Amino acid sequence: MLDTLIIGGGFSGIGMGAALRKAGRSDFEIWERASDLGGTWRDNDYPGCACDITSPVYSFSFAPKPDWSRLYPPQAEILDYLRGVARGHGLDPHFRFGRNMVSARWTGTGWRVEAADGAVAEARFLVLGTGGLSNWKLPEFPGRDVFAGALWHSAQWNHDFALEGKRVAVIGTGASAIQFVPEIAAKVASLTVFQRSPPWIVPKLDRAIGPQEAETYRRHPWRQKLLRLFLYARSELLVPRFRKTRGLDAFERIARAHMEKAIADPGLRAKLTPGYRFGCKRLLISNDWYPALARDNVELVTEGVADITPDGIRTADGAERAFDAIIFGTGFDIEATWKGPEIFGQSGVLLRDLWGSTPKAHCGISVAGFPNLFMTMGPATGLGHNSIIYMIEAQVAHILSAMRLADTQGRPVMPRRAAQDAFFADVQARMAESVWVKGGCDSWYLGEGGRNYTLWPDHSFSYRSRVKRARAAEYETIDAPGRGLHDANVKECADERPG
Repeated sequence: MLDTLIIGGGFSGIGMGAALRKAGRSDFEIWERASDLGGTWRDNDYPGCACDITSPVYSFSFAPKPDWSRLYPPQAEILDYLRGVARGHGLDPHFRFGRNMVSARWTGTGWRVEAADGAVAEARFLVLGTGGLSNWKLPEFPGRDVFAGALWHSAQWNHDFALEGKRVAVIGTGASAIQFVPEIAAKVASLTVFQRSPPWIVPKLDRAIGPQEAETYRRHPWRQKLLRLFLYARSELLVPRFRKTRGLDAFERIARAHMEKAIADPGLRAKLTPGYRFGCKRLLISNDWYPALARDNVELVTEGVADITPDGIRTADGAERAFDAIIFGTGFDIEATWKGPEIFGQSGVLLRDLWGSTPKAHCGISVAGFPNLFMTMGPATGLGHNSIIYMIEAQVAHILSAMRLADTQGRPVMPRRAAQDAFFADVQARMAESVWVKGGCDSWYLGEGGRNYTLWPDHSFSYRSRVKRARAAEYETIDAPGRGLHDANVKECADERPG
């Protein structure tokens, strides 16, 4: 039996693997369903793909890279960085590529995990590091399968299709579309962008990091650490505004001025002005999105898509447009991570059935009734303002702490249901007055009843403080499914909020 099985070979899987090696726990495997590591940075290689978080922050604290080419790094450079981290921390022998987990079952002493290729592994600990941006979403428009032209999602870019001189449709105006639309607008004969709701977009304060600056960071690492701290702290300043929906007017003025500088047509300006508060949906950055939409060969359509015809797209007003290609920039299914594979806990309980439309995990990391199961980027741990890598590192530290707790007790561990429920209630209480709930938008952050099950509604450093170790009082040890052994007379997690 393995000590640990990690599912996913992106930032989470690599960060977890590096931490295990550092802790002297070398008996582990990393299952990755693709043929290479990298996660979303492997899959998304569309034109213009880059990170919208600055490179000194969007990297592991234990693996700084002094020679990033830009402040906002491109996709290929991030993928190379991940390969370098994996190689530098001795993870290559631990990877098992082409292993797509389809089921995991708690046996009473560990996890029995099966892959689509028939491979089976048993492990004491199971860590889900698959992330929320690993399963792309393709809307079920009527007629989608009868379209005679080329059709693809941005996360599976069709590099074999020559865009030059073609009539192209783009459905979606999210984080991916605002990057690839400006890249292809000058190549195509015509580009029609179908928008459901306009995003708030602010200037991208990007710049190159030259050889001299990189050499300075190499010789004096503290200078890059100082830059990392500054960029991190600058983003954290948004949290009080987002939590109380106060002081957002100034940001909205900046975003409107940014748009008006590039868009002269008042009709197009009206279409591009959001009807919800700044921050309600994911905040986007771009310097070339608006200029691209102002091009003569680009049309913005705000009528909803009714269906897809053999020749193109019909909108709700009955208008039909013909296209040679349709590109979906429609984001990802964040629930597929836990709704896809069958994960059976104690007494055969299926995780997706237990969660339904209300996912709950203690500190977003572990689940009551599922011993020795941990996850990164779980419910209520996403960020709308800063680097998710910071959160992943905090979760990895918690997982290692819980593993040590299991080692000390000599038994599997899982969170107490009362502690888990208290954490969930605490998150919802903090979220109640935030822009993510009261901002007037219908975002992918929201679940049933308008509740936000996706984001952490506070400073990221408060989350890190909260989860830096697994508190014995919040976990119970078991010797058989359903039988708790640890003293229940404890102080639960929500009673101890970070200062």
